[in-house]
Amino acid sequence: MLQIAGMDKTAFYPRFLRPRIEEALTDSPVVLIHGPRQCGKTTLARLVGDDAGFAYFTFDDDVQRAAAQADPVGYVADLPEQAVLDEVQRVPELFTSLKTAVDSRRKPGSFILTGSANVLLVPRLADSLAGRMEILRLHPLAQAEIEGKAADFLGRLFAADFKAGKTGRRLGKALAQRVAGGGFPAALVRATPRRRSAWYRDYADTLVQRDIRDLARISALDALPRLLAMAAGQSACLVNVSELAGPFQISRQTIREYLTLLSRIFLVDELPPWHSNRMKRLVKTPKLHLGDTGLACALLGLDEDSMWADRALFGRILETFVYQELRRHAGWQESVVWFSHFRDKDQVEVDMVLESEGFVAGVEVKAASTVTIADFKGLRKLQAATAKAFAAGVVLYDGDAVVGFGDRLYAVPISRLWEGE
Repeated sequence: MLQIAGMDKTAFYPRFLRPRIEEALTDSPVVLIHGPRQCGKTTLARLVGDDAGFAYFTFDDDVQRAAAQADPVGYVADLPEQAVLDEVQRVPELFTSLKTAVDSRRKPGSFILTGSANVLLVPRLADSLAGRMEILRLHPLAQAEIEGKAADFLGRLFAADFKAGKTGRRLGKALAQRVAGGGFPAALVRATPRRRSAWYRDYADTLVQRDIRDLARISALDALPRLLAMAAGQSACLVNVSELAGPFQISRQTIREYLTLLSRIFLVDELPPWHSNRMKRLVKTPKLHLGDTGLACALLGLDEDSMWADRALFGRILETFVYQELRRHAGWQESVVWFSHFRDKDQVEVDMVLESEGFVAGVEVKAASTVTIADFKGLRKLQAATAKAFAAGVVLYDGDAVVGFGDRLYAVPISRLWEGE
């Protein structure tokens, strides 16, 4: 359980990634939990570590960080046999020494690391522990975790296991409230939407000023908050570097590099395009998604009322919300799930293409409470292109019933992402 102390209340949320971490510790010397700051990594690592007898060290502590930087070999040598090392990206010098320690001990479950920067995008760090480290991504809270209900939407999607009937509920404006709330625990305990929004804005400023400085020397640090806000406005759109670069006296290449930096601290995601040898006219541009819709809404000055009033904008933010929910679900699945998007030159598209164990599924998102056959155009095209590999296609909508629209094609209530049946 994740415990969050608020001003006058304490919230407990289950983290469904925990069994994956405990399983990894049985056969991997090092387990890295990475994800954005304030998503619950430290709390989860300490819960797992405390139960297994791990000592805890954090490199947010200036003394610990200075000692590790000054003598990484000696620092690691003095560590107990089992240790949690928090915010390890702040001491990259440590990775080579950790590799030496792991190779000399040859014991599973020696170290739990946490990191608020994506080490997969820093090759020398990831490569130093290749074959010795399992990397698990912790996202902000999924709606299923907020509700405390285990959800197996992805399992049902790949099994095409959706039975027709009223198995969900229409949410209406309450859906906009969930979207605006986001998934960061410290924001969710704030008493009002205005206070949550203030937390998100402060959070973005702090990350840009602190973590970006740790990762890279850049000449226009003041441009990053504005760039992040512009990226929020383009969430669920194809990446358009020229448009993002427009307001700045900065080159397109530099804007491209800044987007990569924002990706490294999990503030933005780029959803790659889906490829197929059977289809030659596919758009090859990635889609941009903010890492959390609570953050996106705060950056855009949106609350549930203003977002609900602008249906086109709500539709795009809702698409990001569903994408991030599915990414969070995938984090605790045993099988790896790959995400992409499908769009061809005729503007026929599928918001999300999911692939796992040789099967392909498609997910479309619709903010309305009705669905028509036309909403399945992209899914039918994906079905034809993937043939026997096609598992199912779903249009998620704000309704209360599962409705079949043909072979393995369904309209499914968005509420099924966290409420099950």
